[in-house]
Amino acid sequence: MLIDTHAHLDFPDFDPDRREVIARAQDAGVGAIITVGTDAASNAKAVQIAQDEPTVYAALGIHPNECASATDKDFDELKRLAGQKKVVAIGETGLDFYRQRSAASQQEAAFRRHLALARELDLPVIVHCRDAHAECLKVLSEAAPLRGVMHCFSGDEAMARRCIELGLYISFAGPVTFPNANRLRAVAKAIAADRLVLETDCPFLAPQPRRGKRNEPAYVRHTAETLAQVHGLSFDDIARVTTLNAGRVFGVGQAETQAAIVYAIRRSLYVNVTSRCSNSCVFCPRQTNPYVKGHNLRLEKDPEPEEAIAAVGDPTRYEEIVFCGLGEPTLRLDFIKAVARHVKSRGVKVRINTNGQGSLIHGRPICEELRGLVDALSVSLNTSLPDQYHKLCRPEQGAGAFPAVLAFVREAKLVIPSVSVTALDMPGVDLDACRRLTADLGVGFRLRKFDDLG
Repeated sequence: MLIDTHAHLDFPDFDPDRREVIARAQDAGVGAIITVGTDAASNAKAVQIAQDEPTVYAALGIHPNECASATDKDFDELKRLAGQKKVVAIGETGLDFYRQRSAASQQEAAFRRHLALARELDLPVIVHCRDAHAECLKVLSEAAPLRGVMHCFSGDEAMARRCIELGLYISFAGPVTFPNANRLRAVAKAIAADRLVLETDCPFLAPQPRRGKRNEPAYVRHTAETLAQVHGLSFDDIARVTTLNAGRVFGVGQAETQAAIVYAIRRSLYVNVTSRCSNSCVFCPRQTNPYVKGHNLRLEKDPEPEEAIAAVGDPTRYEEIVFCGLGEPTLRLDFIKAVARHVKSRGVKVRINTNGQGSLIHGRPICEELRGLVDALSVSLNTSLPDQYHKLCRPEQGAGAFPAVLAFVREAKLVIPSVSVTALDMPGVDLDACRRLTADLGVGFRLRKFDDLG
């Protein structure tokens, strides 16, 4: 399912065929649309459409280009309408110095008024920003913490990261699909997928395959396809992640709620081995956020091998089967061996993502037991320094964990065809030192984004 988090279905462009437009969106897999008001009349119409159409929700605001003529009565009515059923956000609001239809001082006053109303009503805010990036960030910083979306994002990576720090999600529309939008796609790639949402801003900004035509919610698929390519994900991955994100912000759509025993990302199938771990890493969201690429991984109980084998089904549908999950897979060594044996019998590659403490956990070298069952090991080392490892990963095994991980890597490379070490691009981690250590170990190295799981 996809969610169009920003449309203008109330605009007269849709008067001839609004219902057909919504039906086409549903046929295209768009399960929810947020239609966004821009002035007093637009707000009232947005609420009415949301009440008439099951898949449509409303956001209410006075656009910065319209705020010069807005009265206190308009804001009072906005507040009243915001209490109506299916109103899920305040906005769009913000700053637009491109057209300057309203004075900068009027825009800023209205912007602050919207932000205060969103806080009062406990609703997210939808922020418009055009040619006013520094000024917009100043107002947002003063109003933080925030909940909401930077609509139709056009800023740089630094601005996007600052908006995320303030609590906002980043929304991309049709322009990210344009051939000359390399800079915008680079920004989209730099942002973790779990901070992205989709929009059309229809009837404007039709994506490249529909460029020059009236935009509509069904075309949000094109933006999703581009973001999937940018992030090296499948279409299903980006749809699942952005749907979860939109639900977190606006409370619309249906995210996965049942914990997955297996979960697909790209062309790999991951086996959710356990939620238990021998580390308590400071950067791990395991305790607060059980979702990875839109999949809920919070297991109530560890699965049995037979359950996992049944959930995997035909493993030949995937490039590899990966033992992973929220916890440390090697805590359940017998489980791994049983499921891997089944997978290997079908000729499919097997990988384990591990913290490398398996031999320490079991009190014996375990890699020989994985010979012939595992094709690849990815070991999360995260740093080249023992003391820093202890501070970042907080292992149950104490100071002995780091040397044990290094010993495990040396042990593994003798029996596992492909062994690699990973490190996170966290502040304070010397990545060049990690690469040198990896070279000394004689295994591969891969850099991971600490804020982008999966």
